[in-house]
Amino acid sequence: MKTQFVNRREAGEELATKLTAYVNRPDVLVLALPRGGVPVGFAVAQALHVSLDVFLVRKLGVPGHEELAMGAVASGGVRVLNPDVVELLQIPASLIDTIAGRELQEIERRERHYRARRPAVEVQGLTLILVDDGLATGATMRAAVTALRQRRPARVIVAVPTAASETCAELRTEVDEIVCARTPEPFYAVGLWYDDFTQVSDKEVRDLLAAAARGHDTAAPIHA
Repeated sequence: MKTQFVNRREAGEELATKLTAYVNRPDVLVLALPRGGVPVGFAVAQALHVSLDVFLVRKLGVPGHEELAMGAVASGGVRVLNPDVVELLQIPASLIDTIAGRELQEIERRERHYRARRPAVEVQGLTLILVDDGLATGATMRAAVTALRQRRPARVIVAVPTAASETCAELRTEVDEIVCARTPEPFYAVGLWYDDFTQVSDKEVRDLLAAAARGHDTAAPIHA
């Protein structure tokens, strides 16, 4: 079996085949994590005939080593820290506060830009399918789950096309259901499992959300 997806759209289409229990359910909402999760979430929402929205999460990178996550922040100001990284590197709370504040400002900016005056969907009582293009450490997904739980949805489901198997196992205890379509070993990084892992632009996110709001597929970029 081929281990790489052609692109995020194909990944979303395959992921949707694992979620057929949620087809045509008005109580189901796909929430995609921008930016890479949006083309995946768009394909899932189209296949299931359910609504799509975004949920913003930003990684808190270690200064000077930004690829290393010391935690994440999500819409609503929720913060999740990686205590092992914080303790090992002796990162002061004041520095964490500064970085978190900056990332929360970026979350607010992106929310305004992506939705183009459309309000966020009220998630209380809904079944949420939280989608990204993959899971490595799972830090940003954990922040999203923690933030969303505070809004009292009926259920929270995490669904991704590809993931590290240990991350899926760890998250399983934190959500109502987790769907990891492929868990290749060794995993290393999400991008390795896509032929085309081109960065998704803000414009593509905005266009996909607008297309989903119109209820038909008109703006999906081929490379996504």
